[in-house]
Amino acid sequence: MAKESVNRELTADPHPNKIGIKEGMGYMLGDAGNLFVLTYVSSFLKIFYTDVLKIATDRVANLFLFTRLWDAINDPMWGAIVAKKKPSKDGKFRPYLKWVSIPLAVSQLLCFVDISKITQNDIIILIFAYITYIAFGMLYTGMNVPFGSLASVITDDPAGRTLLSTFRTIGGGIGGAAPLLIAPMLIYVKTGQLDELGKDIKVASSGKMCAFALVMAVLAIVFYLACYKTTRERVASDEEPNVDMKKTYLGMFKSKPFVILALTGILISGQLQFASLNQYLYKNYFTNTSLSIFGTIAQYLPMAIMIPFVPKLSAKYGKKEISMVGAFIAAIAAVATFILKPGPDQPWLYIALLFGIGFGYSTVSITNWAVVSDVIDFQFFKTGIRSESAIYAVYTFSRKLGQTAADYGGLKLLGNYAGYDKSMANLGFVKGVSEKILTICTVIPAITYSLIFILYLIFPLTKKNLEPVYEYTRKANSQATERKAKELNSI
Repeated sequence: MAKESVNRELTADPHPNKIGIKEGMGYMLGDAGNLFVLTYVSSFLKIFYTDVLKIATDRVANLFLFTRLWDAINDPMWGAIVAKKKPSKDGKFRPYLKWVSIPLAVSQLLCFVDISKITQNDIIILIFAYITYIAFGMLYTGMNVPFGSLASVITDDPAGRTLLSTFRTIGGGIGGAAPLLIAPMLIYVKTGQLDELGKDIKVASSGKMCAFALVMAVLAIVFYLACYKTTRERVASDEEPNVDMKKTYLGMFKSKPFVILALTGILISGQLQFASLNQYLYKNYFTNTSLSIFGTIAQYLPMAIMIPFVPKLSAKYGKKEISMVGAFIAAIAAVATFILKPGPDQPWLYIALLFGIGFGYSTVSITNWAVVSDVIDFQFFKTGIRSESAIYAVYTFSRKLGQTAADYGGLKLLGNYAGYDKSMANLGFVKGVSEKILTICTVIPAITYSLIFILYLIFPLTKKNLEPVYEYTRKANSQATERKAKELNSI
């Protein structure tokens, strides 16, 4: 009976919190703003540190490790702040889009200020890098936790959640692709020298990197404010939040769906971050920085192709089910890349294999944020406690753990295994070193995508298992909305 009831609700009766394309596009703008600043920092800040500021790879690795350890305090802190905040006339989560946008954008810009033009003192340069990067990380969490939580209160309609996740993926694609496609054409300049293979050597320009950071900062502010203007919170939040954070966090780690979600978050975000090492691969193995553009196309074009189909496939087969199949395809393509190991004169084979990975991963990427909302609903279903921001804060932290492993481990491998040092910034292809960079950039993705597939294989929130969760959540939200309406009418 429960299944028939839910099917009837999802197909025949209009959902009271149904949303349309317009609001999906509004939410899309927010994630585009996120990715303008995050992708540029994630993909090019390591190059800025090692090649412009001339910070040793070991020191950069330690910087990323320390800042992520601080996130163990910072992220739950933001989760508690957001959870305990009373909703205003603009809602519980939307106001952060307005108030955090400018400080976040400024912090991203400061990360790319070339302080070496002011001082050559290595310690001062390193301290400046620590301060600016920690500030960026704190402010990004202050934006991302409420922004991610916003999806669960815009609508509780499963179809609407998938719509929001799909549009968030589009927004992420726009914001992520912009720096990856455009920056390589602008931030590198020719030195007039040739490497061992007789190809032009290009180096990163500090002035152009900072100028591009300014463009990303301005775009982020504009898109955040547009998201604020075009979204609305429909699902009622508690007027007097009374959140037991200890109970909430303990409940999460006893939940199999949340634990698996957190582990996939570590791997997914870790692999996305690890892919930033491809900048060294393009620069010092294929000696063609423009390949970064085609690598980005290989990542995002499959996603663009799949966007019209994934919501329909998700509705028919389930989010977990199609993500599992996509993760399997990505794993096969990643393992093939490691086995084949394209040579420095075979860049297009490498790009073709990246396309295969992107095609499989696209289903995981498009449905990911809808899966997060499902886990939020499942926790509410099991505990009766609304914990959007707390769950999102811990999930954000899990993604940062993945980024930490990718940054710290990747840079350690780059320096200690491959032998990359600051002199490599001006050398292009160097036999031995460059070949080891290729090994690093192929073996880690092969392992990571295989583990993502295994986790989706055992993820318990199947389409069938989610039916009672949706029914419970919809009824609870309807009752909360009715109570709020009665309170307003009695005033």
